[in-house]
Amino acid sequence: MNALILKLLARRVALSLLSLLAVSVLVFAITAVLPGDAAQEQLGQEATPEALAALRAQMGLDVPGPERYFKWLWGAVRGDLGTSSTTRLPVGELVGSRLPNSLLLAAVTALFSVPIALTLGIVCAVWRGSWLDRVASTGAVAVVSVPEFLVATLAVLVFAVKLHWLPALSYVSDIESLGQMLRAFAMPVLSLCCVIIAQMMRMTRAAVIDQLDAPYIEMVRLKGASAARLVLLHALPNAVGPIANAVALSLSYLLGGVIIVETIFNYPGIAKLMVDGVSQRDMPLVQACAMIFCSGYLLLVTLADVCGIVANPRLRHR
Repeated sequence: MNALILKLLARRVALSLLSLLAVSVLVFAITAVLPGDAAQEQLGQEATPEALAALRAQMGLDVPGPERYFKWLWGAVRGDLGTSSTTRLPVGELVGSRLPNSLLLAAVTALFSVPIALTLGIVCAVWRGSWLDRVASTGAVAVVSVPEFLVATLAVLVFAVKLHWLPALSYVSDIESLGQMLRAFAMPVLSLCCVIIAQMMRMTRAAVIDQLDAPYIEMVRLKGASAARLVLLHALPNAVGPIANAVALSLSYLLGGVIIVETIFNYPGIAKLMVDGVSQRDMPLVQACAMIFCSGYLLLVTLADVCGIVANPRLRHR
């Protein structure tokens, strides 16, 4: 790894940290201007101004916004996410009880979607123009055009309401066997995989086709290399960077889809926790969940850029 690559990597990491700082300002500002607050939510609409003022002072809501932001940011840097305004429990404890469930859902989705998408993308690139390529590409465009909430709603209507094959809600606490696990995760994973596979397949196909159209591939073909050798030993190694970029960018869409899917299937994850926090005006909880999602997205995008930089042969051989 030469000095140029190290410089580019350091610059990309620094930009990610600055982006995360800017995101923290936006998250705090947006949650601060939401109508209502936890005090109003707890006391109701008929609360007296004196009672509201006393409870807001007790919760620290009467402190100026900039002072609350820097206090919250310093606590987050130290690992203290604050205290929930409604349950009075540490936000870190609430997030810690839900985060493993969301990570498990994302891991199961990635376990199924990545191999299927990469295989379809590579096969469609190798046999581009064939009936398989046309069917898969048309299907991918159609699936990408459908939002996650519609896929999840249709899955509930078909598999839960009409066929009675799967439960409409996902209860991970009741899992005691592999069969129960498959039933609990089937529809959430299916809803997420549809869009993820379609996006990843299209990006992988484009990356492999770009390599197959390169001049060096024509030289390898003229030397009499077989199709399998041409793809496996020459095209794919040079497409690792773009493919890794495609995987990371596609998986970043999980963060948006998880919020919708967890809400529809009542899945006990961090996205459902954030939605409940918004309804209860629990701003410390909402801020912590939003920062976790933003951090995860920035991490995946940064990993995609890092893979693209490291796998670039023109940078490696300088």
